[in-house]
Amino acid sequence: MSATTTQGATTQGATPRPPYAGTRPPRLHEAPGFVSGIARGWAEEAVRPVLVDGAAEAAAEHRRRLVERLPGRTVVVASGRAPQRNGDAAYGFRPDSDFVWLTGCQVEGATLVLRAGAAEAAGGTLFLPPAARPGENAFFGDASHGELWVGSSPGLREWAEALQIDVRPVGELPTTLAGCGGALASPSVDDDTVARHGLVRDADLSAALSDLRMIKDDWEIRELRRAIDATVGGFEAVMGEVPAAVEGLGERWLQGTFDRHARTHGNGPGYSTIVGSGPHAPTLHWVRCDGPVLPDAPLLLDMGVESTTLYTADVTRTVPPSGTFSREQREVHDLVERAHRAGMAQVRPGVQYTDFHFAAMEVVATGLHDWGLLDVSVDEALSPEGQQHRRYLVCGIGHHLGLDVHDCMSSAYEQYMGAPLEPGMVLTVEPGLYFHAHDLTVPPELRGVGVRLEDDLLVTPEGNEVLSAALPIDARGIEKWARRHGARATGRLGWGFGG
Repeated sequence: MSATTTQGATTQGATPRPPYAGTRPPRLHEAPGFVSGIARGWAEEAVRPVLVDGAAEAAAEHRRRLVERLPGRTVVVASGRAPQRNGDAAYGFRPDSDFVWLTGCQVEGATLVLRAGAAEAAGGTLFLPPAARPGENAFFGDASHGELWVGSSPGLREWAEALQIDVRPVGELPTTLAGCGGALASPSVDDDTVARHGLVRDADLSAALSDLRMIKDDWEIRELRRAIDATVGGFEAVMGEVPAAVEGLGERWLQGTFDRHARTHGNGPGYSTIVGSGPHAPTLHWVRCDGPVLPDAPLLLDMGVESTTLYTADVTRTVPPSGTFSREQREVHDLVERAHRAGMAQVRPGVQYTDFHFAAMEVVATGLHDWGLLDVSVDEALSPEGQQHRRYLVCGIGHHLGLDVHDCMSSAYEQYMGAPLEPGMVLTVEPGLYFHAHDLTVPPELRGVGVRLEDDLLVTPEGNEVLSAALPIDARGIEKWARRHGARATGRLGWGFGG
């Protein structure tokens, strides 16, 4: 007869088993000796939030602008929670962008309340989950947030001092929301909270935040510069690993190289890194990156570092792994470059947002017509009823950039597409040509060729500044850049550059 029938249960005369012995969540709170013992003997550890200079002041100004935009309205915005990945493992947490813009805080399970009519409305109240410290069961029992598992974290007082905002424990949030019926709730506020307290999901709030975020202040522009500069370094790091990728490590090696660089020099990649070689380059969002890197085929790299403050870059270059484009590849690149320069020339104050799109598209349509790939005139292709050239360029030519790679997407169409450009906007310009390997409408020498150029531009009072200008855009410059940054790895691998 077995001495033990169930965990913790014993037969007569048997030694009891402990309440936990394995990899399942512990039930140590059932052992009084453990609970009392683990609560004692810990030195206090002062941990302060790590914030970039000016983050708190920038967030306070953002809150003031929102209150001014929505006078008399109470606003509730949450940071959100990490979604479940599998089993008891969650995806890495990345807070809601509107919440970050308003607070500078990146804590999971937090909520900001801006109460209408309150004297501190522009300051607001931030509700945070208190740190799970010794003496609380969560200290050892919560593998996602307990300090024994995830390390020490700042307390509410430290957050209040760092962010210059009223901070309360999240347990007080229900009492506060009880008097906020009709308040505007952002999409990041969970459905249960919205229903229980009579909050309102209203497009006005998302649109207001999106509109306000279109114009970057000096602090935001500085953070975007940091992200873009780090991204340029990431391109150089990736190019140095191209020989290894050609030797057999493939696209995923380059994707991992950039992602590691982004984690080292920022929060991580701002979006899924795209590395497409040869027939994969024409696929707009090739994030699988499970193919080889072909030495004689264009390699499309679409990559962006997200800074520690969560502002992201978005840059694309198409490079020749061998160091030299073929004649046909260069012709495609030259056409994309002409479209790119035409688009960038239209980025300036007072110009309609869509003007840079149409300028680039006209160059593309004209080039395709000259190559005999369009069976209609350029004018017909560019007409709303035509658009035949878009077979080879389905996506648009750019977008706003900021905390989100496709920033400000909650703005109304008229505000996003119809309003003139203003100083402080940051945009990408990204024309391309995508000739799929199985596209029988193009000659064989063009099949499997995909080329995109993408830069990040700041609208200035005088025109624009190309924030990613450290990377060349012309074919000859890209060839020289590829040779220079790939050369450091060739001796180790015995693989050389041509041209």
